[in-house]
Amino acid sequence: MDEHPVVPAEEWADARTALMAREKEFTRQRDELARQRRDLPWEAVTTEYFFEGPDGTRTLPQLFDGRSQLIVYHFMFAPDWDEGCPSCSFWADTFNGSIEHLHARDVTMVAISRAPQPRLAAYARRMGWTFPWFSSGGTDFNCDFGVWFTPDSLADGTASYNYGTIKPDREDLPGISVFCYRDGQVFHTYSAYSRGIDMMNGTYQYLDLVPKGRDEAGLPHPAAWLRRHDEYGR
Repeated sequence: MDEHPVVPAEEWADARTALMAREKEFTRQRDELARQRRDLPWEAVTTEYFFEGPDGTRTLPQLFDGRSQLIVYHFMFAPDWDEGCPSCSFWADTFNGSIEHLHARDVTMVAISRAPQPRLAAYARRMGWTFPWFSSGGTDFNCDFGVWFTPDSLADGTASYNYGTIKPDREDLPGISVFCYRDGQVFHTYSAYSRGIDMMNGTYQYLDLVPKGRDEAGLPHPAAWLRRHDEYGR
């Protein structure tokens, strides 16, 4: 960054305008991709799942909370962990401010993890989160939607993540799944994993604007710099 070119204002404006043409094309491509995403076929969810929340047990249809669309963030928090995943916590820091806006567009958003509900509630209090967070412990929900892998499947190589494009290296990984409720039936309409959930992280989008970008080159792994928001400066 120290040797970055510096040019007069007129030349800078020309360069910025040229890049804006590419940005506009990307925006049009993104809009088209979003349309294709919405046009994907649906699959019926026929398994009955139960989730533990702060107010008791809910079924998957009850998670919609009277709305027709549901977004689930698959938050990495295994039953024997004392804390939630730092990366998932990074994503979750953006959830609170989105919830009411999503409600205005007929969308409910929740997080779901395998850890017991009291442990989720305690961690949410520590982090200052109020979004709905449910435990799927004791169910196959996380396995069925591709974010939990049994030790046997990891050992024999049959575990699959992100539709088989990546081999998982741990029992729990993150993801996002979308559901629709229509005529008494739940449908699975979309899921994303790995880099596919980058678009849900507002902080990364801001970092992509600054000169250093995400500044993750040379780190042991891309998010090695990351801490839970109450751990910076320790």
